[in-house]
Amino acid sequence: MDFVKPSIEYAEIWPLLVIFGVACLGVVVEAFVPRERRYLVQTVLAALGLVAALVGTIMIAGELDVLGDGQARGLIGVEGSLAIDGPTVFLWGIILVFSLGGVLLFAERRLEGGVSAFAGQAAALPGTEAERQASTRGLEHTEVYPLMMFAVFGMMMFPAANDLLTLFVALEVLSLPLYLLCGLARRRRLLSQEAALKYFLLGAFSSGFFLYGVALVYGFAGSMDYADISEAVSNDVGNSTLLLIGLGMLAVGLLFKVGAAPFHNWTPDVYQGAPTPVTGFMAAGTKIAAFGALMRLFYVAFGSERWSWQPMLWVIAILTMVVGAVLAVVQTDMKRMLAYSSVAHTGFLLTGVLGVQQASQLSDGEVTSMQAVLFYLTTYGFAMIGAFAVVTLVRDSGGEATSFARWQGLGKRSPLVAGLFAFFLLSMAGIPLTAGFVGKWAVFTVALSAGAWPVVIAAILCSIVAVFFYVRVIVLMFFVEGEPEGEVASVTRPSILTSATILVGLAATLVLGILPGPVLTLAAHAGEFVR
Repeated sequence: MDFVKPSIEYAEIWPLLVIFGVACLGVVVEAFVPRERRYLVQTVLAALGLVAALVGTIMIAGELDVLGDGQARGLIGVEGSLAIDGPTVFLWGIILVFSLGGVLLFAERRLEGGVSAFAGQAAALPGTEAERQASTRGLEHTEVYPLMMFAVFGMMMFPAANDLLTLFVALEVLSLPLYLLCGLARRRRLLSQEAALKYFLLGAFSSGFFLYGVALVYGFAGSMDYADISEAVSNDVGNSTLLLIGLGMLAVGLLFKVGAAPFHNWTPDVYQGAPTPVTGFMAAGTKIAAFGALMRLFYVAFGSERWSWQPMLWVIAILTMVVGAVLAVVQTDMKRMLAYSSVAHTGFLLTGVLGVQQASQLSDGEVTSMQAVLFYLTTYGFAMIGAFAVVTLVRDSGGEATSFARWQGLGKRSPLVAGLFAFFLLSMAGIPLTAGFVGKWAVFTVALSAGAWPVVIAAILCSIVAVFFYVRVIVLMFFVEGEPEGEVASVTRPSILTSATILVGLAATLVLGILPGPVLTLAAHAGEFVR
C-alpha cells in the first residue's frame, strides 16, 4: 500500500495553532525568563496570542465556503477530525473574547496590594512558613497563564471536534488545566484546594463514563466519525440497546461539563473555592465550549435518533432549572448563589437545544435553535464575567467578602459598583431592555416551535423564582435599613484591567438588550453544522 500523507488545512485552523503555540511558549518563559519579569511577559504574551487568534477567527469566518443551498458554511478538515464551520468560528470568537477578559482579571494586582489573586508558591502547604515567606516576598504564580492558554485551546477544539476521539482529547485538554487553576487561590487556600480536588475527582469520574460511552458507540457504529455514526443510526435498527446506553454515557460526560442536574454538584463548591478570576473565566468559557460540543454531537451524530434523546433532555432541562432556581434561593454566599444561577441558566440553554434545527422548517422571522443558543451563550458570558469581576472588588480585612451580610448597604457606600452588579443580575433575571431578556425569549420561542411547551412552562416558572433571588441581592444592597452586624465590606479601587472587563460586559449587556439584531443575524449567518 502506498503511504498517503495527511491533509491538514492550516489556513482554517491557524487560530488554534496560535493558542497552542502561545501556551507552549509560556512554559518556555517559565523556564528561562527571570522571575521578576515573568508577570509582564506572560500577560503580554497571552493577550497578544488571544488577539491574534481572534483576528484570525474573524478572517476565517469571512472566507468559509457556502455549502449546498446556503444553510451551512465551512468544511471538515484535519482528516475529518475537526469541523471548521459557521457555528465553530462563532463559538471561537466569543470564547476568545471572554478569554481576553479572563487574562485581564488574572493580571489584576492592585486589589491584593501589588500581587495577583494566585498563590505565590503552589507547593507550599497552607499555613506553613514557606507559604508566609512566599507571600511576604510577593512571589507571582505566573504558570497560570500557560495553564489558561492550554484550557482555551481545549475550549476551541471541543466544539470543533468531529469524531469521538478528538472530542475526548479536547475534553481532557480543556479540563486538566482548570483542575489546577481552581486550587491556586492566594487566600482561603484550603477551600481552594478542596474545590480543585472535588472538581478533579468528579471530572475524572465523568470522563470515565464518557470514555465507556465512546467504546459502546464505536461498537455499535464501527466508527468514531460523526457522519459514520449518523449513517449507522439511520440504517441499523437491530442493536438499539448498545446505542442508547452509549448515548446516555456520552451525555453524562457532556452534561457534567455544562453543569446540568443531577451532575451539577461540583458547581457551587468549585465556583466558591476557586480564585474568582478563574471562576469568571470558567463560568463563561467552559459552558460555551461544552454546549457547542453537545449540540454538534446530538445534532450531527445522533440527529436521526432525536426521538430517543429528546425526552431525556426534556427531563434534564426541567430538573436543572428547578434545582438551580430553588437552591439559589437559600444561598447566603454570593459566589454560591451565582453558581446555582449558572445551573439554572444551563437548564434554559437546554430548553433552546430542544428547538427546531433547520430554518426551512420555520416561518419567516423565526430563529433556529442554533441561533437562540449561540445568542444566549453570548449574553450569558458577558453578564457572568462582568458579575464575577465586580465580586473581586468587594472586600473586607480577610480578602474578598462573598457573604451576603457583608454586602448589606453596599449601594449606599459604593452606589456605582452596586449599580453595576445590580444591572448584571437584572440581565440574568431576564428583565426587559437587557440582553438576558432577549436570550430567554429566543430559547423559549424555539422550544415552543418544536412542541416542548411543558419545558417552556417550567422555564417561565423557574425564571420567576430566579427574579426573586436576584432582586433579593439588590434589595440587600440598596434598601435594607439599619447597621449590619460585624464587619461590612468596602469596594477596593481596581486597575484599568478589571475596570475594562466590567465596562465591556456592561456595554455588551446593554447593547444586546436594546439592539440584539446584529448578533442574531451573525448567528443566523453562521448557519448549521457541516455534516
